[in-house]
Amino acid sequence: MRVVVTGGAGFIGSHVVDRLCSFDHDVVVVDSLDPAAHSGPPDHLNPMATYLWRDVRDAEVWREVLPGADAVTHQAAKVGLGVDLDDVEQYVGSNDVGTATMLRAMHRQGWHGRLVLASSMVVYGEGRYDCDRHGRVRPGPRRPVDLDAGRFEPRCPDCDAELRPAEVAEDAPVDPRNVYAATKLHQEHLCAAWAREAGTAVCSLRYHNVYGARMPRDTPYAGVASIFRSSLAAGVSPKVFEDGAQRRDFVHVDDVARANVLALCERPDVAGAVNVASGHPATLLEMARVLCAADGRGIQPEVVGGYRLGDVRHVVGDPIRARQELGFVAAIEPQEGLTRFADEPLRAPTSS
Repeated sequence: MRVVVTGGAGFIGSHVVDRLCSFDHDVVVVDSLDPAAHSGPPDHLNPMATYLWRDVRDAEVWREVLPGADAVTHQAAKVGLGVDLDDVEQYVGSNDVGTATMLRAMHRQGWHGRLVLASSMVVYGEGRYDCDRHGRVRPGPRRPVDLDAGRFEPRCPDCDAELRPAEVAEDAPVDPRNVYAATKLHQEHLCAAWAREAGTAVCSLRYHNVYGARMPRDTPYAGVASIFRSSLAAGVSPKVFEDGAQRRDFVHVDDVARANVLALCERPDVAGAVNVASGHPATLLEMARVLCAADGRGIQPEVVGGYRLGDVRHVVGDPIRARQELGFVAAIEPQEGLTRFADEPLRAPTSS
């Protein structure tokens, strides 16, 4: 197969490229080398792939790469919670406009191949919760007055009782609670609209908390695992917000790459959203402790309280659909993967 990988020089995209190349697929990468993420071409480029240092918002590049392509995996995006709302234009431009340019090119060229979108668990907002009295409920956004007082757990919107977090499946209502989350959901909707008109299937892989080699260092746009690793590399304690009891599903990038290849090559008829998760949730404090233990220098995480308003409390993915329809089961459990991650290389900080 000839596969176009957008963002193929980045963290997740580069692992997708490596896995596709290992199966002798013809891989073409489109990556802008955004200076917010790269100081130049990284040293992990795969010699079997072809690289075009172009922006997905450049309509001309799609006239070059789509003819003859069997599939596209769209990884290119501005990621992470960011700094504040001042980032909104950059997120919308990179994520929504970039996706729209790609889809318009596919429409104009009559391209009907396989499309896999890198989406995210952030589209859910808070995960699923059960109330002993009211059953499954949807808590509203957490209020600053509660967070300031150290009341981090969402409460039942009907009786204000404590809630029990549950796994969130793909049919859960979506409720993006920050700019990045809103753009990821819009990407899903745009791709679904194109797929309906093109008469083909698009699969949106909702990644949970991905970690592993080549994560970017020392940037507010990195995932929490990379932020903790950067702290350890500097010899300081990872700072854990709130009380550290936030639950997430940490999934290794090798497993995420494998899920992409399954969706692209082996299960090309799977459509809609699919959680990509390890199936082994952990709290942020537990994750930080594993990294500290693997570091071996006696550094311990520090629970500092505080919060980021765009964050959610608990979100843990239900992995059943991925297993049943994609044939995907994560091979790397977080204890093993995070221990390995303590020694895996991070991508050098940018020069900007």
